[in-house]
Amino acid sequence: MGKTAQQSRKRDLGLHPRERRAQHTTGGRMWRVDEDARRMWDEHAGTFDEQPDHGLLDPGVRAAWAGVLLPALPGPPARVADLGCGTGSVALLLADAGHDVTALDFSPRMLALARRKGVRNLLRGDAANPPLLPSSFDVVFVRHLLWAMPDPAATIGGWVRLLRPAGRLVLVEGRWSTGAGIPAGRCRELVLRHRRSATLRRLRDPRLWGQDVTDERYLLTSLR
Repeated sequence: MGKTAQQSRKRDLGLHPRERRAQHTTGGRMWRVDEDARRMWDEHAGTFDEQPDHGLLDPGVRAAWAGVLLPALPGPPARVADLGCGTGSVALLLADAGHDVTALDFSPRMLALARRKGVRNLLRGDAANPPLLPSSFDVVFVRHLLWAMPDPAATIGGWVRLLRPAGRLVLVEGRWSTGAGIPAGRCRELVLRHRRSATLRRLRDPRLWGQDVTDERYLLTSLR
């Protein structure tokens, strides 16, 4: 591929100009995530998909997630940023439905597994400060990540800036029995600092998780 074609491809992915050359680097100051955290997720990559809602390996679990997520998105082919994509299970689900997905994660091993699954348009980067162009996506999708951000309000603001004028913010979060997570009301409040709408849907269906759940798990969709 020639230099001009490579530059065009990077624009197509929605990479911010100042970050384009860094998508293949493994060191330096670009990655704002803590290196200990990166190593931890690298270590978890090999077993990550063992959780039914992570790997979506069971056809029933995958179908349940498709039933939740696809109606929350505009019709294909929407341009979707999947931030903190892990091993790419949801990115692949959305791409199989006809969407144009750019999937980002800070763990090289997670990305390697996603690539092995056939996920395209993979980038390494910090989901709290994604190296993507403003106003370039129809959907920003993030699952089980906001709760871990040191400044969740600022993080949401950054995600919203990636959206086109009619874009959608779609979050899957929870307040789990372990005590970790973010309550639905708090999540909605943070989103409404940047958006005019935020609709919650409780995710209690055991088919989504491969088991019965009693803690708080939800989908938040913001259309404007």
